[in-house]
Amino acid sequence: MTKNGPLALAFNALVIAFMLAPLVVVCVVAFTPENTLTLPTTEFSLRWFRAVFEHSDFMQSFWNSLWLALASATIATLLAVPAGMAITRYAFPGRDFLNALFLSPLIIPHLVLGVALLRMFALVGGTGSFGFLIFAHALIVTPYTLRLVVAALVGFDRSAEQAALSLGASQATVFKRITLPMILPGVTGGWLLAFINSFDEVTMSIFVTSPSTVTLPVRMYMYATESIDPLMAAVSALMVAVTAVAMIVLDRLYGLDRVLVGGHK
Repeated sequence: MTKNGPLALAFNALVIAFMLAPLVVVCVVAFTPENTLTLPTTEFSLRWFRAVFEHSDFMQSFWNSLWLALASATIATLLAVPAGMAITRYAFPGRDFLNALFLSPLIIPHLVLGVALLRMFALVGGTGSFGFLIFAHALIVTPYTLRLVVAALVGFDRSAEQAALSLGASQATVFKRITLPMILPGVTGGWLLAFINSFDEVTMSIFVTSPSTVTLPVRMYMYATESIDPLMAAVSALMVAVTAVAMIVLDRLYGLDRVLVGGHK
């Protein structure tokens, strides 16, 4: 293989700069001491970051998003592990349909899902319920967890499981002591990826949240329709930081190459 030439490197650098420029600008603007969206020129200030923590609506929405992401990611993992084992290890009628059903939220626009779930919640009397909101988020993040669980199970060497079964261990013991520890990186990475997607979800959440369950991305959208000031930049910078930390943890636990392109770490 030949190395990239100067022209290719320059093109790659321009693409990366183009992609990162909006994030960098937003993060820099968050440190402005001014009352408008301006780049800090003379000094940097944490004024708007303090304002975020003093804004009760934003803090309540942050906690809503946090608990929602924790609950939905956990439910998605509890569903994805047995589903992944069934899909990869057993041949049964409807296996392909089951796999497609679990992965279908990836191809259905979240706008459509939001409208459909809003209608369903209205019919069953679940509008405004935090439990139904958790259900909605678990629905859309399960495919991310399932994909990593299936990736961990494909090519899984079952010789250790068979040895344990031949020595008298129960199926539950084999799963707890052998299978789960061996696929734990995939399970953990799937849970973290589900958490990130749930925490950042806005399109569907707009339709299924209520005044008491507004998530942080929805709160930002509502605030942006009324006022645009550096407070939004500060919140955005904090969300970028949280997402970046989560992605770094995911890379250390499982490897972003395996998540995005199916490579091996």
